[in-house]
Amino acid sequence: MTTNITKAWWKESVIYQIYPRSFKDSNGDGVGDIPGIIEKLDYLKELGIDIIWLCPFYPSPNDDNGYDISDYYGVMQEFGTMEDVELLFKEAEKRGIKIIIDLVVNHSSDEHNWFVESRKSKDNPYRDYYIWHPPVNGGPPNDWVSFFTGSAWEFDEVTGEYYLHLFTKKQPDLNWENDQMRQEIYKMMRFWLDKGVAGFRMDVIPLISKEPGFPPFPKDFDGYFPQVYASGPRVHEFLKEMNREVLSKYDVMTVGEGIGVTPEEVNDYVGESSKELNMVFHFGHMFLDRKPDDMLAWRDWSLEEFKDVFETWEKALGNEGWGSIFLGNHDFPRIVSRFGNDKEYRLESAKMLGTLLFTLKGTPYIYQGDEIGMTNVAFPSMEDYNDVQTLNAYRAFLENGGTEVEFLKKAHPFSRDNARTPVQWDASEQAGFTNGQPWLKVNPNFKEINVETALRDKNSILHYYKKLVKLRKQHEVLVYGETEIIDKPNPEIYAYTRTLENRQMLVVLSFSDTETDFVLPGHLATYANSSKVIMCNYPVLPHAAQNTLTLRPYEARVYMLK
Repeated sequence: MTTNITKAWWKESVIYQIYPRSFKDSNGDGVGDIPGIIEKLDYLKELGIDIIWLCPFYPSPNDDNGYDISDYYGVMQEFGTMEDVELLFKEAEKRGIKIIIDLVVNHSSDEHNWFVESRKSKDNPYRDYYIWHPPVNGGPPNDWVSFFTGSAWEFDEVTGEYYLHLFTKKQPDLNWENDQMRQEIYKMMRFWLDKGVAGFRMDVIPLISKEPGFPPFPKDFDGYFPQVYASGPRVHEFLKEMNREVLSKYDVMTVGEGIGVTPEEVNDYVGESSKELNMVFHFGHMFLDRKPDDMLAWRDWSLEEFKDVFETWEKALGNEGWGSIFLGNHDFPRIVSRFGNDKEYRLESAKMLGTLLFTLKGTPYIYQGDEIGMTNVAFPSMEDYNDVQTLNAYRAFLENGGTEVEFLKKAHPFSRDNARTPVQWDASEQAGFTNGQPWLKVNPNFKEINVETALRDKNSILHYYKKLVKLRKQHEVLVYGETEIIDKPNPEIYAYTRTLENRQMLVVLSFSDTETDFVLPGHLATYANSSKVIMCNYPVLPHAAQNTLTLRPYEARVYMLK
């Protein structure tokens, strides 16, 4: 199978996401910081990553942990100084590591100078930098709801109008219809690119264009907000302009948080001919277990649905676009707790999920701590939670007659704080994250699950991840090869081939916590014998029969067929 796909450095890279607040604290104030990241660059180099995605480090009131930016040109005092950031860029470059940063421009903080000015009067020069609307029938302009519960409109008494906030009321949406505001964004992007960043992860970027007239939710609305808020009429015009005026002038990579983007329209965003972004994160697999109208409610999902998401997106992208492969980030539960088994088979299932991450087509993203199999946390009290989404949901739950005990059962599996507990570096107090009191409690399992222990254990998840990174870099077929799923309806096994010209690999992954037999198609059984296994999370056993694989719980095998 030949391919005419365009090769690029960002397609061949492995990306590691750092949530600075929880990564490493260097000064004992309990908050992770930039010098702490610099301290751990050699660890990341040893892991084999090529790019760091650095979550927001700008000044912020932290209503949404840095995604409410009050100064796009500064550095949050808790995280360090501009000199620290410049040193981080320099030290990363020395180690051959590039850095991309978050671009959060759907909204700012209400403490940003633009908004401070905007709310002063209706004729203020900055008024039109945000979306203001007079009351309608004495209330909000429409029935839009914030992603974090409650109305998406906040009344401001100074001018007697409402402003739009699709997230918290301290995150007013920017008005991309304003040419001057857009130019300010492009100027800021150039500032960071000139400092040496290698690109941007663009937060909720499909939301920047709003529907004119702000129509109410459709009558058949099912509660999935992105269906209404994403891909407004001018979004592609804005992104083409951004690319033309800024991105095309640098050798950079861009990845959009593709909330609400469908497979049918993805290449409008990332297709080579679109000249907008390089890739987006799609969320089909990340919401399989959620009910769209109630984020506290869970639904059963099947492995076939899970496979279908990745197959659908790879086919939609074709050779025109490129995908991002991720299973978790700062907004979702820990991957081994969600898609694996974080108890009896934590080691095996974490390795299996890592194998999936590095053998699907697309650029793989590791979220900090997943390389050691960090798990969800079950805090005993709501006082321990920090995440604004969780706390808002809790308030709404209480208003509807619920109790703290009932809510905690719901919060334990879904809260974004599951991914935000501090990285567990060693078995010392506070997991080696800080000498002080951490901003968010450390997961109590840090004595067993930590980097220091993982480094000593050659059978650890960490060492397995290192092998996976090397495997992907050694075999171009794992980067550019086409994927073909085998036995898609199988409820326990996810198996597929990757093929590039005359090279082919077979990946077989068990999502079961019991032993499972898997029958290979005849044309593959001829090649797939034990000697062809180049990666496995168990000691390799001979096949019971020529065409039957007996897979142990959460077993992962990668075969070099030809």
